[in-house]
Amino acid sequence: MMTVYLSHGLESGPGALKMQALKGIAEQLDDCEPVVMDYRGMDEPAERLKHLTATLLARGDDPAHCVLAGSSLGGWLSAAASAQTPVLGCFLLTPALGLPEYPETSPTIQAQHTHIIHGWRDDVVPPGPVIERARLQRLSLRMIDDDHRLHSSLDTILDDFTRFLAQCADARPPV
Repeated sequence: MMTVYLSHGLESGPGALKMQALKGIAEQLDDCEPVVMDYRGMDEPAERLKHLTATLLARGDDPAHCVLAGSSLGGWLSAAASAQTPVLGCFLLTPALGLPEYPETSPTIQAQHTHIIHGWRDDVVPPGPVIERARLQRLSLRMIDDDHRLHSSLDTILDDFTRFLAQCADARPPV
């Protein structure tokens, strides 16, 4: 079983457009369970990270069979969680890297597979630190002509996510 943890951004919630669309893709796969995290009422990134890591532990999922996916702060959470415990995959949308108010501004992503999508016109999370993290770790990065919300690029995101999950499913170690 592959578990996909979906983490929403700072000002959205588990019902956000991208989270629900990604959940729909994960639900279409055999042997894949999406878990949509709910961080509402938790304003601090460190508090959200603690909640995500506690959920991973409480569920008892094998990190080698987990994909962490998130948008903005949710992307940072996925990256930061993988820095603590290596996982199968990280799928990051406009990850909030390089922001000084976060506990670790650019965590080292520890995932067997990583794919990042970021908008050239993102005025919330500047592209520079994201491009630099991808360069330093030689991570898959798709830069697109969109803003922070990436709503104009939903089809591209879902196509990439479908391929990414298939790649992760093929790479899972035997149970």
